Amino acid sequence: MKFDHRFALVEAESSRRVYAADGVTMRLDFFEQMLRVALLHEGAQRLPTWSVCPGGGELPLEGRDKLSTEGFSLACPDVTEEHNELRFSLDGVDFTVEKKNFRITARNERGLLYADRGGLAYNFDGELGEGFAHYVRREAGERIFGLGDKGGAVNKAGRSFALAATDSMGFSAKDSDPLYKQIPFYICENSAGSYGMFYDTYSNGRMDFGQEHDNYFEPFSSARFEEEDQVFYLILGTTAQIVSRFTALCGGAAEVPDWAFRYCGSTMEYTDAPDADARVRSFAVKCAENGIRAGGFYLSSGYTQIGDQRCVFHWNREKIPSPEELSAFFRERDMELIPNVKSAFLTTHPLYDELAAKGYFLHYADGRAARFPFWGGMASYLDFTNRGAYAFWKSRVREQLVEKGYRHIWNDNNEYDVLDASVLADGFGHETRARLIRPLFSYLMARASREACIEALGEDFVPFNVSRGAIAGTQRVATTWTGDNRTDFSDLRYNHFQAMTMALSGFSFFGADIGGFAGPQPERELFLRWLQYGVFTPRFVLHSWKPGEKSTMPWLYDDLMESVRRIFALRERLLPYLQSEYERRRKKNEPLIWPVFLAEPGYDCESDCFFCGDEILACPVFDRGAEAVTVSLPHDENGWKLRGEGEAFSGGATVTVPCLPTDEPVWFLRSGASLPSAATA
Repeated sequence: MKFDHRFALVEAESSRRVYAADGVTMRLDFFEQMLRVALLHEGAQRLPTWSVCPGGGELPLEGRDKLSTEGFSLACPDVTEEHNELRFSLDGVDFTVEKKNFRITARNERGLLYADRGGLAYNFDGELGEGFAHYVRREAGERIFGLGDKGGAVNKAGRSFALAATDSMGFSAKDSDPLYKQIPFYICENSAGSYGMFYDTYSNGRMDFGQEHDNYFEPFSSARFEEEDQVFYLILGTTAQIVSRFTALCGGAAEVPDWAFRYCGSTMEYTDAPDADARVRSFAVKCAENGIRAGGFYLSSGYTQIGDQRCVFHWNREKIPSPEELSAFFRERDMELIPNVKSAFLTTHPLYDELAAKGYFLHYADGRAARFPFWGGMASYLDFTNRGAYAFWKSRVREQLVEKGYRHIWNDNNEYDVLDASVLADGFGHETRARLIRPLFSYLMARASREACIEALGEDFVPFNVSRGAIAGTQRVATTWTGDNRTDFSDLRYNHFQAMTMALSGFSFFGADIGGFAGPQPERELFLRWLQYGVFTPRFVLHSWKPGEKSTMPWLYDDLMESVRRIFALRERLLPYLQSEYERRRKKNEPLIWPVFLAEPGYDCESDCFFCGDEILACPVFDRGAEAVTVSLPHDENGWKLRGEGEAFSGGATVTVPCLPTDEPVWFLRSGASLPSAATA
């Protein structure tokens, strides 16, 4: 009956309960520190998951059953069944489930931690529209963190967000939405504590944390997705514990080679130039001339051009006569090249007709390849859920890149702008609407690239694999960055907030394009301030596209090179610390850079300061014209030392430190801690 669904028990095990009503099944799985809930409609297709991977490792290529319990630590709570409700406890939290409309509430010793909205919280029979809908009680003053690659303030309460990865070049880090990644995970902090919520889906959706109001219901937040059936996880613990537990749920983060923590250069200008080979080589020469030790250079897609179009896996031999000699040139200088690859094939691509004939593209029901606007032409997206297409991609990465000396891959433009519901994917033999799994293709692309490198170079090889698009779980196979940002002081600060949001969403190795990708050249002050900030982020990359202007390189301003060298020398000094802290925290499923309030709950969640590892507090400047930093130091009985060797300050003190753009950035090291040397890292 509409709005009145009476659920009855149909299956009971020590770690599971299943209830049914009106063609709908609600399943509860009890795990340590989390509850899994599944809403399943009779006869509906249940898609696999590639995000959930407890215990780490890697999933089967075709994914994992969303209802699998493999790898979980099962909990077996005492469940009390009464006529109208059931009760149980997990991790010190007492749950009640009302069998009418299956309303879940959770309380701890501090009060009401979580509650489904009263009346109707789930879309059982179309009462709440199409697709999946979930409404949750909203408390005044609660704070919301997460959602991965999202702009604006760190606290997302009061806002509404689209869940649909897209190519948002030149986005505003304060206002633009959606961006490049789709991570349907958030943490809610309220008066009773914290809980995490992860929806295991890749379909488009929306999450609303207070913009929507309805006179007939209490204040609520909501999640809506096109995929009708849904599996979600309610994760318990403190905010810091939830971040770690969610990261572990997704299988943790991949190992990263040590060189990737050094500065890496990147610009579209060099490979778009007719003399791309000479321009790319000049980067290594200029680094040597300026006393800068770089780890590598991102090879933008201009190396693949045929005319003005970019054709992945095609080497333009007029621009780069010998790819092998170019890679050898860089390796002789202890640097790596990271070539850009794209997942769409223009209709003018030399391989297009062959791939279309083999059925390797996303397609329509009659088998025709679906075509979309892409980089100045029409193109078809490779279907990575087609095993033949997946194998083709790996073979091309190996033959055209790895065997020519390019051992690390930059997976780009992989957001799959597919909105047409008639476009299909092979789905590993289970044909699926591509729209329902759009961001999944970015993960599969990155996974295929990583596998190609490891299979060619051996299991002990650690590739540096980068992907712009991502789902929860992409961390297992690739690092990422926050996309094509803008050159602006406001975007510098909001890129920092974006980074804190990424850290709270299970990501560890990431960063922004230092200096800004799109827009004008960074002015001198902004250029130096962005470097002062970026020196503490895992990904330390200057990347830009400034048509008609010089690229954003360390030597952009000759008169600032003394200050620039000072910042790069600091990065080199920090390198062993960054490498060792990343690996240590990665094994604990913790991010490398993270907001202070995770360790000190009363700390301002919108602070400009952040932790880099456990021992360093970074205190950047984000305001034009500022000449000092004022910071409230986190409480620590041993106190803090300015820049590691300078003046000592007590934990809890508020201090002001002068800092001009030409100075070394302001940072503090815990007293008693020391930075490791290269020999001890």
